[in-house]
Amino acid sequence: MSSDFVADDGAPADDAIDIREQRRRAEVDEPSSPVARFDEPLQLDAGPALSPWQIAYQVYGELNADRTNAVLVCHALTGDQHAANRHPVTGRPGWWDAMVGPGRPVDTDRFFVICANVIGGCSGSTGPASILPGAARPYALQMPVLTIRDMVRAQARLVQELGIETLFAVVGGSMGGMQVLEWGVSYPDRVFAAVPIATGVRHSPQNIGFNEVGRQAIMADPNWHGGDYIQNGVKPSKGLSVARMAAHITYVSEAALHRKFGRQLQNREILSYGFDADFQIESYLRHQGSTFVDRFDANSYLYLTRAMDYFDIAADHDGRVAGAFRNSPCRWCVVSFTSDWLFPTSESRRIVHALNAAAAQVSFVEVETDRGHDAFLLMEPEFHRVVRGFLTGAARARGIAVPAPAV
Repeated sequence: MSSDFVADDGAPADDAIDIREQRRRAEVDEPSSPVARFDEPLQLDAGPALSPWQIAYQVYGELNADRTNAVLVCHALTGDQHAANRHPVTGRPGWWDAMVGPGRPVDTDRFFVICANVIGGCSGSTGPASILPGAARPYALQMPVLTIRDMVRAQARLVQELGIETLFAVVGGSMGGMQVLEWGVSYPDRVFAAVPIATGVRHSPQNIGFNEVGRQAIMADPNWHGGDYIQNGVKPSKGLSVARMAAHITYVSEAALHRKFGRQLQNREILSYGFDADFQIESYLRHQGSTFVDRFDANSYLYLTRAMDYFDIAADHDGRVAGAFRNSPCRWCVVSFTSDWLFPTSESRRIVHALNAAAAQVSFVEVETDRGHDAFLLMEPEFHRVVRGFLTGAARARGIAVPAPAV
């Protein structure tokens, strides 16, 4: 498979890949971002507990004197804590740089923003690539299976450690949206406002199916070694790359792919009548796969997709979604995108109907766009206007002071 990898600092591509892999590995247990370490066990839904464990995070803005302006940003499947700063491995801007920052919809002139790498991730929080306590090797598949509720339980412990009793808001899209829903259900009195974006109350069979394709691609890679690839000094790069390529198709819409690529050929005038990347869309997907391998851990991909598959907000409420939100004191803003076929608008309407049935305060916006599921990561003006407006109104209700205008 070809790679569009760009060498760091002019180094030869192979050397640059080694440098990036060294950076990625260094971030697993000793991240360059702040990290909170706990000896107190973190009880998991699967039964076992993690101990010790750690969670890596970033903060932006200032916590006010009343400690009432904290916003927790929850990342999606392949995100991390680097929402609005340059990434230490890729060198690229943060994954939500368009949304989080001074004067932006999640305004760091007004709010104290926290973004943590989820438990099970590979950017400084305890995950399958972390060193197993008492051993000289990674957890790999000895890491217990994790759930979205486990991730939120770890975030709640971090928020407590930061001295914050109640979050002003929890905001996130896709898997991050699942975390937002879980916060509203598990810790309703610790969240003032919640913004679940492009998400659902449980994974559809189609979404579980796509995740299974990705997991099987990783586990079929001969370098996977039953999950012990780090010990064997290799990476299941081909399998992880295929997993990313399959998943990426679900993040964009057919209309967006047609507009961007159509059936245009890649660097050629005629068909090769072979299996090279004849079409631009093939080259694009191969690029997505190869760059993803440079920054992500294959076992983390298994664990995080499984957590999404297991998520079911109504499971503890006799299957009634409204039962999960009963007596919710939060102010909710649910957002969907018209061209999202991973979490279509019908999924968001289901959340809204349940919140209405539970007599919760909820607003709902369906954003018109052809950019698909990933629209929440892009410069989408109407979406940004919605988030800015909702957070501004909630801030006024919360009594959060607006910063003085610049002189």
